[in-house]
Amino acid sequence: MTAALNNIRWHSFLARPALASRTPDALAPLAGQTILITGAGGSIGSALAMRLAALSAKLVLLEASEGNLYTLLRDWPAAAPTVSVLGSVTDQSLLDETFALHQPRIVFHAAAFKHVPLMEQQPLAAIANNIFGAATLAHAAASRGARVVLLSTDKAVEPASVMGATKRVAEQIVLSDGGTALRLGNVLASRGSVAEVFARQIASGGPLTVTSPSARRYFLTLDEAVNLLLSAALLPPPPTSPGTLFAPSLPTTHTICALAAFMTRELAPGQVIPIQFTGLRAGDKETELLWAADEQPQPSTQASLLTIHSNPSPPSLHRLRAALDARDVTAALDELQRLVPHYAPGAAVLALAAARVHA
Repeated sequence: MTAALNNIRWHSFLARPALASRTPDALAPLAGQTILITGAGGSIGSALAMRLAALSAKLVLLEASEGNLYTLLRDWPAAAPTVSVLGSVTDQSLLDETFALHQPRIVFHAAAFKHVPLMEQQPLAAIANNIFGAATLAHAAASRGARVVLLSTDKAVEPASVMGATKRVAEQIVLSDGGTALRLGNVLASRGSVAEVFARQIASGGPLTVTSPSARRYFLTLDEAVNLLLSAALLPPPPTSPGTLFAPSLPTTHTICALAAFMTRELAPGQVIPIQFTGLRAGDKETELLWAADEQPQPSTQASLLTIHSNPSPPSLHRLRAALDARDVTAALDELQRLVPHYAPGAAVLALAAARVHA
């Protein structure tokens, strides 16, 4: 299935040129650097790791999934210097040891729980991993003079889901510690993406399941996502801001239906495969945004990136930590709303909280 996705002409669907990428000379400052990648075994983390290995960076690959780490190392270039660490970003002792032993100067933070409907069912897990993992990592990096580049998401903008709200708090944490955050849209052909789902459904003859005929998303390729992360790491933060928030300069969204029709033409030319509309899932929005109404996008020195001015302040996490330790979903959701005023919990997660109270 991966091979089939790799051969698709994604820019025919996107109807735009590839986003501008850095030249090899521009990437030279990363050569020889010691760089930590969290979530290194994921789709974006592993593609980023391979790109940095080609630049002869010294990589420390942190991954919580044994299977993902094994797969990454199985295909790893023999000559590329690397250290692998099996563990979680929530493990402060492990992070302290990793920073002490290897002294990374740049940290790409790609480790997160990302599946929206699943996190509506597991809100405490999302909070623990996406918020407190980011906090543990950001504080460990800041105390040692390392810069964090957070892989964020458009779902952090005016979030309708626990996943989006936790990623917005992660942005606040990283930015207030002087780091960088990059919001991405849907990355085509990444593991667990809608494109991967459609490929499986096409191979089995359909139908293709789409939540809503009006559902639209920002899309970009895996190569573009990696290029944007590298560019974000190379752009220095402005002197008047504690950190920098970026978003890709994308001209428009595309409907999920259009993607389904395109992939059918690519993978099953001449066949008619029906689309079945299933309704929006818990936490879904019809359309995502790359910045909120109270945020201001401005051009950056890299043509493919916009700088988003969002005035982050350091979030106070004490009450959220207490709610998490007490396994109190209601209190945790209340704290998420306090930290992210744009966030309103959906019916599914509120029902889960109510059920926990009466259990």
